[in-house]
Amino acid sequence: MLMPKRVKHRKTQRGKVKGNASRGNTVAFGEYGLQALEPAWIRANVIEAGRVAAVRSADEARVYIRIFPHKSITSTPEETRMGTGKGEPDYWAAVVRPGTILYEVGGGISEEQARKAMNKVAHKMPIKTRFVKRRG
Repeated sequence: MLMPKRVKHRKTQRGKVKGNASRGNTVAFGEYGLQALEPAWIRANVIEAGRVAAVRSADEARVYIRIFPHKSITSTPEETRMGTGKGEPDYWAAVVRPGTILYEVGGGISEEQARKAMNKVAHKMPIKTRFVKRRG
């Protein structure tokens, strides 16, 4: 499972996902990419499911994952009374802003194959996405 090796603070505050992505919003490593159109927290197991879908549908291509789950999301058990403090870390999530490139594929793959692979990955994502090509 994707998660950081070490963290300074075990429990993070929730925060707000505001604005568009100013970094990580262009295709940098591959030829084609999948771009987020909505803000979200994407869980580590969802990122892994997208990776598996991309590798299986385009096995000869190189797949790049551009997001990493740095944020720990906590939850308290069901039927716990108020005032018992913050819950234990439940899962890890990547904070995604609109415009962030989530996945990239490259390595001599045709656009049709890449589009098919990214479509399968997009079905795994909890947000709206779009297929993008490298510029220049």
